[in-house]
Amino acid sequence: MATEGGGKEMNEIKTQFTTREGLYKLLPHSEYSRPNRVPFNSQGSNPVRVSFVNLNDQSGNGDRLCFNVGRELYFYIYKGVRKAADLSKPIDKRIYKGTQPTCHDFNHLTATAESVSLLVGFSAGQVQLIDPIKKETSKLFNEERLIDKSRVTCVKWVPGSESLFLVAHSSGNMYLYNVEHACGTTAPHYQLLKQGESFAVHTCKSKSTRNPLLKWTVGEGALNEFAFSPDGKFLACVSQDGFLRVFNFDSVELHGTMKSYFGGLLCACWSPDGKYVVTGGEDDLVTVWSFGDCRVIARGHGHKSWVSVVAFDPYTTSVEESDPMELSGSDEDFQDLLHFGRDRANSTQSRLSKRNSTESRPVSVTYRFGSVGQDTQLCLWDLTEDILFPHQPLSRARTHTNVMNATSPPAGSTGNSVTTPGNSAPPPLPRSNSLPHSAVSSTGSKGSIADGAIASGVSKFATLSLHDRKDRHHEKDHKRNHSMGHISSKSSDKLNLVTKTKTDPAKTLGTPLCPRMEDVPLLEPLICKKIAHERLTVLIFLEDCIVTACQEGFICTWGRPGKVPAAPFCCSQEGRAQGPLQDQD
Repeated sequence: MATEGGGKEMNEIKTQFTTREGLYKLLPHSEYSRPNRVPFNSQGSNPVRVSFVNLNDQSGNGDRLCFNVGRELYFYIYKGVRKAADLSKPIDKRIYKGTQPTCHDFNHLTATAESVSLLVGFSAGQVQLIDPIKKETSKLFNEERLIDKSRVTCVKWVPGSESLFLVAHSSGNMYLYNVEHACGTTAPHYQLLKQGESFAVHTCKSKSTRNPLLKWTVGEGALNEFAFSPDGKFLACVSQDGFLRVFNFDSVELHGTMKSYFGGLLCACWSPDGKYVVTGGEDDLVTVWSFGDCRVIARGHGHKSWVSVVAFDPYTTSVEESDPMELSGSDEDFQDLLHFGRDRANSTQSRLSKRNSTESRPVSVTYRFGSVGQDTQLCLWDLTEDILFPHQPLSRARTHTNVMNATSPPAGSTGNSVTTPGNSAPPPLPRSNSLPHSAVSSTGSKGSIADGAIASGVSKFATLSLHDRKDRHHEKDHKRNHSMGHISSKSSDKLNLVTKTKTDPAKTLGTPLCPRMEDVPLLEPLICKKIAHERLTVLIFLEDCIVTACQEGFICTWGRPGKVPAAPFCCSQEGRAQGPLQDQD
């Protein structure tokens, strides 16, 4: 009976959980889904995704929400923790035939109360540019599938650009587009721009400028997701071959790589200061990779199946001086340092860099990130200073972290095979299971990369213009959704000139590319809760809530401690069963 009781407890769907900040609570009135529920088996295999944009209107309710379920795409006003959702009144609804939406992304730079640009990728390879406010379809890219016939796994606007966007496919290829250019009526011809280990970049060979501007071929198998660093200068890609590859996007150079413990990598995200990349995938692990040291510094095990999405929470990540007077404040006193604007990111980097100064007081650092998986579980993780700075005394105990006993790597081993130009390979992992951080360089440090790199680098070959990338100074820039692909397919493009070296997993295990489990710290999740009936596909951290979504098509809002209004809500969800709307194809 005890076993049965324990099993029943494990299968129970949780509606709240508690961390050191307080109680997070599921808000039933804030759940979004298609107005007319249909059985799960008709949803299709493409993951449900969610994108946010803030229109910065004067009403104070400028948040907009887009999500896809099956072959449908919805655009709503997002009321968050404030008011019940009326599902009968989407701003825009579209139903597609012959193909299904797989991912989408808003352009935050151009969003206004009257117009917003939304990119949508599809299972057949096309990319559509639409305006769900004006209810217009502007352009369709790769319409005849002459560029790539495989599924779109990830689409995102290039940070700081009003017209450039990047698209990844399950073919392993990635393409740079400009919304102002056409795609052409014939298959594109390419010429090699740059080639390296397991990647190649081609420019489109044409008398007149046309899309795609660039074609990236990365690794083997599907390119499951990519993520831009907070300053927009670096690009992290995860592939079905199990590799994380981090590129300097402007100069098209490989900065560093990492190999999963086994299986493909499905998702990746950057820390708010750009110093760390967290990945998740088919090894059921979350892996923390240091950008400056180009190596794994920790792994986390809490999921029982593939990890679908990883995301940092900038609102509970804390950076504090270890001065008694400063420690008297709460974590919320430092949240304004951790929003996504470049000014605030640089401010965060400045405070974090004090940890490396012998003249400054010690700094207490805790990064919070979360993960969701196909096991229907939400895990929250604290990456604390005992992992980041193992040789320094702890200024304050913040969480329980399990640091396994480790052995030093074989003598003569070096750091990652790909290092930052001008830097020597980092030393082997110490027995303390973590890394000294004095050598870590910030992605946002002044003078590290020329701001005009895109003009002298990529634009030299792809006719990109410097004025197309603008500094971002948004007060509020939501985390963008993560995309996951499981289809592994090889490119049929005969111009694929990637230097493909078959990597034997047995040979990479135990090397700096893929340390053994006992060679790095093992993180324990702060919380690990089953929160859905079907696999989870979305995790987004907002200022007053956490947003999750599952493959059934339910987008759920979890109110943060102290952020939920005290007045009771009516949870009847007026208008939920009002009948079908007029479809807009």
